[in-house]
Amino acid sequence: MKQKPQIIFEDEHLLVVSKPPFLLSVPDRYAPEKPNLYQLMRRRYPRVFVVHRLDKETSGLMVLAKHEEAHRHLSLQFEHREVKKAYLTIVEGRLHQAEGLIDKPLMQVDSKPVRVVVSRKGKPAQTRYEVVEYLGHFSLVRAWILTGRTHQVRVHFQALGYPLIVDGLYGRRHAFYLSEVKRSYRLGHGQEEHPLLARSALHAEQLHFVHPHNGEWMHFEAPLPKDMRAVVNQLRKWAK
Repeated sequence: MKQKPQIIFEDEHLLVVSKPPFLLSVPDRYAPEKPNLYQLMRRRYPRVFVVHRLDKETSGLMVLAKHEEAHRHLSLQFEHREVKKAYLTIVEGRLHQAEGLIDKPLMQVDSKPVRVVVSRKGKPAQTRYEVVEYLGHFSLVRAWILTGRTHQVRVHFQALGYPLIVDGLYGRRHAFYLSEVKRSYRLGHGQEEHPLLARSALHAEQLHFVHPHNGEWMHFEAPLPKDMRAVVNQLRKWAK
């Protein structure tokens, strides 16, 4: 594992951690030996409780509890949709509206791998979004999750016709290469191009919740990680 989790905040009740991409949130059911955030935190803290999860490829903020009461309090906030969560993503295309609300019910149709579709039979799902920056034929978007369904951001934007720039399950590509936007890109003899981004373009940027002990409203932000930042910088330079 190249990148390690970064502790953003810590007190006697909770931890706020920025999870790197390609790290599981909790042990894998079929391969528990795979590196995961929970086990890494257990090496450092005698007791820790995972309150919510991020997909393996998703980077960004997670909150963990240090005792059962904090875990209960935080879990109820997530259950009652009192926690505010914002993601940054890069999508294919220029969104026709700079901001809006995606209100489309979602239903899981497969389990290996998990696959979700828009369906009238699904559970209510809402995503509020705003375009942060247009980048040629792409858009950097901030998405606020109002319901928190599995793969919600990925499926909602795919349903609108703007899939994530990289999304092996719902999008058009498994990786993004500089050669796609830089026309003068040339490789030397025997060289192989490496992708700028090789995972779902999704980052949990903001997390807002009430502190389980003192009732204070907490606000945290995590900047774009290196891989997504590299894509944004190159699109600013070359995308037309």
